Amino acid sequence: MTTIRPALDAAARAAISTRTEALFRRSGALREGHFLLKSGRHSDRYLEKFLVLQDAQATSELCGFWARQYRDADGTPTVDLVAGPTTGGIILAFETARQLGVRAIFAEEVRGADGSLRREFRRGFRIEPGERVLLVDDILTTGGSLLAMIPAVEAAGGEIIGCHVLVDRSGGVATLTSPTTGRVYPLFALWRLELPTWETGPATCPRCAEGAPLDAPGSTGTGTDASASAPRSQP
Repeated sequence: MTTIRPALDAAARAAISTRTEALFRRSGALREGHFLLKSGRHSDRYLEKFLVLQDAQATSELCGFWARQYRDADGTPTVDLVAGPTTGGIILAFETARQLGVRAIFAEEVRGADGSLRREFRRGFRIEPGERVLLVDDILTTGGSLLAMIPAVEAAGGEIIGCHVLVDRSGGVATLTSPTTGRVYPLFALWRLELPTWETGPATCPRCAEGAPLDAPGSTGTGTDASASAPRSQP
């Protein structure tokens, strides 16, 4: 498989990063407090991506940064389809694909008989052998969502052209390595943000030590004084 690195110079990357940050801040998506993340760790800041994704104009602008990198000089798309993981990745994949004039599909998380989780393209979605696939997602912490999509694309014979996220808060994840083939794919972010996280408990988490109420943001809303079993959405 061939992975094509988008040809952006330092000035262009910096401008895109500044604009992405501005859109997140304008929407109120960067929150401060005491948050329980999907990983089980705590943070004093949280990115609520859907406060940005509810804004169709902002979402279109962000996806446009990706779409413009995947056209030839004559405007022809250099990908055949765009794919993202549930849930935010669905919105981003479909808008990016709309701008490119190609198909968009999404991968859902499913649990195997042994209890393991994986991503599958269901609902009749198909990737034909040799089709060029652009992978997109919202917030990167560990890269797990995109990483789980890679085997499904490879098994179908798709060619992964690029892996992109809106925001990288991983602290340094630069590549994704396929767990099945060992292929390494560069990972690109519109905005890289340092958000420290801690293990739960007053000995390790400064907000726990302060006795600050714990929020567990998730698809069912935000709860306070949450336990580790509360719904969570961000890795």
